[in-house]
Amino acid sequence: MAPRRAAELYRAPFPLYTVRLHPRRPLAITAGGGGAAKTGIRNGVHFLQLEQIGGKLSASLLHSHDTETRATMTMALADDIIAAGQDASCHILRFSLREPEPAAGRNGSREKGPRKRKGPSPVGQDETQNQTSEVIVESLHSVRTDFSPDALQKAVRFNADCSLLVTGGADGFLRLWEFPSMKKTLEFKAHDGEIEDIALGPDNKVVTAGRDFQCCVWQQDQLVMGLCWNENLPKIPDKAYRYQACRFGAVEDNAAALRLYTVQVPHKRERRPPPCYLTKWDGKSFLPLLTRPCGTEVISCLSISDSGTFLGLGTVTGSVAIHIAFSLQRLYYVKEAHGIVVTDMAFVPESRHGRELLAGNEAALLSVAVDSRCKLHLLPSRRSLPVPAGSGKGGRGRHCDLPMGRSPCASHPTVASGRWMRNALLLLLLLLLLLAPGVRAAPQGGGNRYE
Repeated sequence: MAPRRAAELYRAPFPLYTVRLHPRRPLAITAGGGGAAKTGIRNGVHFLQLEQIGGKLSASLLHSHDTETRATMTMALADDIIAAGQDASCHILRFSLREPEPAAGRNGSREKGPRKRKGPSPVGQDETQNQTSEVIVESLHSVRTDFSPDALQKAVRFNADCSLLVTGGADGFLRLWEFPSMKKTLEFKAHDGEIEDIALGPDNKVVTAGRDFQCCVWQQDQLVMGLCWNENLPKIPDKAYRYQACRFGAVEDNAAALRLYTVQVPHKRERRPPPCYLTKWDGKSFLPLLTRPCGTEVISCLSISDSGTFLGLGTVTGSVAIHIAFSLQRLYYVKEAHGIVVTDMAFVPESRHGRELLAGNEAALLSVAVDSRCKLHLLPSRRSLPVPAGSGKGGRGRHCDLPMGRSPCASHPTVASGRWMRNALLLLLLLLLLLAPGVRAAPQGGGNRYE
C-alpha cells in the first residue's frame, strides 16, 4: 500500500505560523512572515476562499494584508475580528467582504461578468485577487501584551461570548482584556517562564500550560488547582515532561459537558526518544480520565474539531495525526507531511458551509508550517460495527470499521475469510465423524459390518 500523502492546499511567500477558519464562511485565514529581519521576506495575513472544484477542496487567495515588519505568530478569531499576536503586542483587526461593482465597459455601461484579477500591488500595500469579493481590513487596537527582554506573545484566546480576550507570553504573565474596548482588567504572574498555551473553560476559568512543568486552572487571579497528569503513572518523574498544549472540547451527545485535552512532551531530548502523551480530563472536576502515548515525535500543536470528536496533532518533524477523542486512538497519520515543524492546525467547521466543503468526508484538517505550505488532511467517512461484548454506551468501544456505503457481507475481506474458514472447519468435522469409529472385523463365517 502506498504511503498516505497530504494535498497541498496553498503556498505562501513566507513562513506560516497560524491558521484559523471562519465559522460561517468558506474562508481560511493564515498568517506569518519573516519578522523584522531585513531578509526580503514579507509579513502578512492571507485570506483564502475555500471551495469545491472538480470534487476537490481548493483554496484561492482573496486578499493579502501587509503587516509591515511584524510577523503574526498567534491568532484568535471571533466572527469578523482577528486578534493577532505580533512580537510583543496584540493587534485587533476587523475585516469585511464586499461584492465589487461591475466594471464599466467602453460605452460607459457596466458590464456583467467575471471580475478580472488585479495584478501585484506595490510593496507595502494590500493585494486583492478575486473574481467575486473584496476584503477590507481595518486596524482597531494595538496593545502591548509582553514585557520580557525577548518579548513575544505566545497565546491569545477569546472567551465564549467574545467579551473577554486573554493573552500570555514569554514573561509568564496572564493578562485579561475587556473586548472590544481592550481595557486591561487583570494581570498576574501565572508561570515561572513562558506560557505555552491558554484554554478558556466554563465560568471563565482559564487553563494555562507553562514551560515550568505546570498546568494550572485559574479563576481570575486565584489558583484553583494544578493538574497532575502522571499521578497514576509512578514510573514517570515529575520533571521528565512539560505541558505543551491545552484545549477544551465538546462532548458528543452531551451538550452540557466539556473535556480538557493536554499534550505532554519530554523536557529533554534523548538518544532514544521517549513517547509524548495525550491526556483527557473532565472539564469541571479537572480529574484525569485517560492518558495514552501518541508517538515519539515531539508534538508542537493541538487542535480539536467543533463537535469534540477528533483531535489533530502536529509535530516538530512535520508529521500530522488525527486521533479520536473518545479513546485517544490514532485514526490518521502522515509522516513528515511538512518539511519542518508544524506551527498550527484547524479543523473545517461543522457548519452548513463546512459540510459542503467536506463533500462526504468525516473531517478535514488544515495544517501550516514554517515551510510556507498549508496542507489538507481528509478523514474519509467510516461505518463502525459495534461489538456487544465490552462495548460502551451507544456502541462506543471495540469496533470493526467498514467503508461508508458497504454492508458487512461476503464481499468484505474480513467477513469473506471468516466465512471460508467456518465452512472448511465444518467439512473437516464431518469427515472426522464419519471415519472415527473405524472398520471392525466380524466373527468367522460372517461378513464385515460397520459400527
